[in-house]
Amino acid sequence: MISVSNLTLRFGKKALFDDVTLKFKPGYCYGIIGANGSGKSTFLKVLSGQMAADEGKIDLDRGVKMGMLKQDQYAYDEMKIIDTVLMGREDLWKLQEERDRLYAKANLTDAEGHKIAELEDEFAAKNGYAITAGAGEFLENLGIESSKHEWQMKQLAGGWKLRVLLAQILYASPDLMLLDEPTNHLDIRSIKWLEDYLNAFEGTILVVSHDRHFLNNICTHMADVDRQKITIYPGNYDYFKMASDQVLGARLAENERKEKRIGELKAFIARFSANASKSAQATSRARLLEKIELEEIVPSSRMYPKLAFKAKDPLGKDVLEVRSISKSYGDLKVIKRMSFLVGQGERVAILGPNGFGKTTLLKSLIGAYNPEGGKGEYIRKWGHPIDEGEIKWGKSVRLSYMPQDAKEELQEEMSGAEWLKQFAPYEDIQFIRGILGRMLFTGEEQDKKVTVLSGGECQRLMLSRMMMMGGNTLLLDEPTNHMDLESIESLSNALAEYPGTVLFTTHDQDLIDKVATRIVELKADGEWNDFPGTFKDYQEWQEREVKKGKKSGKK
Repeated sequence: MISVSNLTLRFGKKALFDDVTLKFKPGYCYGIIGANGSGKSTFLKVLSGQMAADEGKIDLDRGVKMGMLKQDQYAYDEMKIIDTVLMGREDLWKLQEERDRLYAKANLTDAEGHKIAELEDEFAAKNGYAITAGAGEFLENLGIESSKHEWQMKQLAGGWKLRVLLAQILYASPDLMLLDEPTNHLDIRSIKWLEDYLNAFEGTILVVSHDRHFLNNICTHMADVDRQKITIYPGNYDYFKMASDQVLGARLAENERKEKRIGELKAFIARFSANASKSAQATSRARLLEKIELEEIVPSSRMYPKLAFKAKDPLGKDVLEVRSISKSYGDLKVIKRMSFLVGQGERVAILGPNGFGKTTLLKSLIGAYNPEGGKGEYIRKWGHPIDEGEIKWGKSVRLSYMPQDAKEELQEEMSGAEWLKQFAPYEDIQFIRGILGRMLFTGEEQDKKVTVLSGGECQRLMLSRMMMMGGNTLLLDEPTNHMDLESIESLSNALAEYPGTVLFTTHDQDLIDKVATRIVELKADGEWNDFPGTFKDYQEWQEREVKKGKKSGKK
């Protein structure tokens, strides 16, 4: 399908890839994984021809149609949403444009009439009518209802534009599909549909993703970008983790065995080289010593932040009471008469499609937080009032909050260390730098201006604050956005081990599976479900409810 030979790419003195040779075979799905900054997205750009490598070549089998998920959300602003998707099939789009142009004319010449007939025949021969009708289905399956298909792209927020661009490449159905973070901005329902679609897709897929659950469900192989190389492993992400750990363990063990042998040989040579009766043996061992070579093991670019949340104050039994709250934006009902209690140590996942009020619910909870002693002022600006009802926090609650968009809070011209210290002015700077070091900010990185931090760095800075503040109740809104697999794994472990209470929103199913002990799902028109149990338990309950509904519908 597509092969890479002796590929080398450098940015200044840093080599992303060095003499990489590999082949992606037809019909498989390859997950492209690696730490942030290792070159995953860059590799896709090289394959697609958007970026040139310093050395090496790329060979694409003859006749193979390649398509890459576009990331420029502004490129189609003046286009209709449905037309943006239709443009994925360039051949049909050009036929349709020419046909529509001629039909729009008041008077047609005989030649133009014949031309229309030819265009109609060609369009029908390519099954254009059926394929065009399918464009809307892609949009609906990705959460964009039919009433919006005639909107212009500029009427959508950025995350929704990226859904349209995903629909565009799926509609195009190339033989080789390059997908860079396709699950970004998708909710769990849309991700499940995408998994099913990609599993049924007969072409070849190369996909960059930080969603472990997604990779496990769709990938036949993993392409690991690490140590300036790309290594392909058969199996999904979990198999990769096991296999790569075994391979590294075997290499380290072999080096250890060699080092032990080297020590034994050196000791023998040092002891007997001057001994006439043993000199021949010492010489023989010296020759053996020359033949032993230790394998150079380049340090991995993967790094795990040392996340641990510890409450500074004990948490009482009563944490949160929500009593018949409602919230609307104009005619849109986001939350309707919602009531629930949250107790000590519960970990509540707030789920639902995008736009159904998850962030609104968290901000409403924060808006009601008014701790004694003046603690927690920094989160008050994120809150907003509810329309009706009551929210009551327990007196012992000390809240820490992580907003969905950290960039909104990181506008000051100060370093990461300076920004963090303002939330703990009583701590010395070495304590602050220690926190940052645990979160992978080393050396000069701690003094970078917060306004130039990457998305992943912003998330790690927010988590640094949460660790430092030592709240006994945590609220996190989409904390895995922009984070790599290693950071997500560290966060999952830290939240699972945290003894306090947690309320969080996320589309990362692996995080939900590992952390949640309770599910609150927001539905259309402000409706909601409150389920005491794990996400797996909740899914099984939903399946039973669907079956009950089907049976009752037959009667």
